[in-house]
Amino acid sequence: MTHPTPVSGARPAAPSAAERAYRHLKRAILEKVYPGGLLISEGEIAEATGVSRTPVREALLRLEAEGLVKLYPKRGALIRPVSAREIADVVEARRLVELHAAEQVWPRRAAIRDDLARRLDEMRRAHAAGDVTALMAADRAFHATVVEAAGNEILAELYHRLRDRQLRMGEASFRLSPGWAEVALTEHAAQLAALDGDDPRAWLDAVGAHIDNAATVLRTLR
Repeated sequence: MTHPTPVSGARPAAPSAAERAYRHLKRAILEKVYPGGLLISEGEIAEATGVSRTPVREALLRLEAEGLVKLYPKRGALIRPVSAREIADVVEARRLVELHAAEQVWPRRAAIRDDLARRLDEMRRAHAAGDVTALMAADRAFHATVVEAAGNEILAELYHRLRDRQLRMGEASFRLSPGWAEVALTEHAAQLAALDGDDPRAWLDAVGAHIDNAATVLRTLR
């Protein structure tokens, strides 16, 4: 008796209509295709994404939970503008999460050292190639490596949402602020050097200083 041969390399399931609408909207908000202060209707979004209004509504509920839009029944969704208060709140939250994570990983820092060095090399190559998108991705991955290594899944999820909100504020500072890429590379190298040392205070100070400097750049770009 013969049996059918298993099919290898099956394609992953296509994203649902709600997921497609969510991805489209989130990308448009983070890249400021939909700028802060814009009121957009469900119908406009449905037409732009090629899905019905029901999945659009599901996508908007997710984005409201993430703090990116404010829903107004029968009117649509307001793309939340960035305020000085939001910048301050996000920076404060990032400091709490990242410094806690940095403290937690110090006793087992050897486990993440190579990953951080690889991310730093990726940042350098992207910068040399003028690839801002890759540079921003590698920068985010550098920070995420530390946060995720702390082992708290809830804090890791919160961290990624904070970075999404910072991207909307102007994490494109790599693109808009001359010289910031070089500063970020220098500061990441300082963090790696501190991780190779034996002074946990130097490591925490390097992490905190980088967040504070990034905050300063965000305020100037607002």
